[in-house]
Amino acid sequence: MSGWYLFSVWLHILAATVWIGSMIFLGVAVVPLLRRPEFASVRTALLYRLGLRFRWIGWAVLLLLVGTGIVNIGYRGYGWDDLWSGALWQGPWGRTLAWKLVLVLLVMGISAVHDFYLGPRTMQLLERGAASAERLRRTASYLGRLMTLLSLVILALAVLLVRGGGR
Repeated sequence: MSGWYLFSVWLHILAATVWIGSMIFLGVAVVPLLRRPEFASVRTALLYRLGLRFRWIGWAVLLLLVGTGIVNIGYRGYGWDDLWSGALWQGPWGRTLAWKLVLVLLVMGISAVHDFYLGPRTMQLLERGAASAERLRRTASYLGRLMTLLSLVILALAVLLVRGGGR
């Protein structure tokens, strides 16, 4: 086993840890803390600023996951020809990988909507005192939960990939 392969797997796991860990931390530590009455005056602005601060880290980690994922598949003996010919998607391992990648694309799409539309739009509406801001804020909250859940499913599929066979 190549040292570069092990480094790539390590980096992939580290990136997944940062991605999932930060979402869980926000959901179980930051958001409940900000719901306390003494933080009511800064709750929305603080959560928005935290989101902006984390956005570049989140997207860097997602791109790192995609890059190291491609490298890891290559180290497993698959190439671009296998992708285009369909050989990569054959058998239980290939189907599991396909589901994982579909969910990764879904998470990236949801994250883009959350980060670049819902978050900024919600803050604009909140600053204007618009009633529709609460609906968007709730939607952003549900999308964050959905991303966390889908990311945990992706993690479970990753475990299946490395423990459940392959070539």
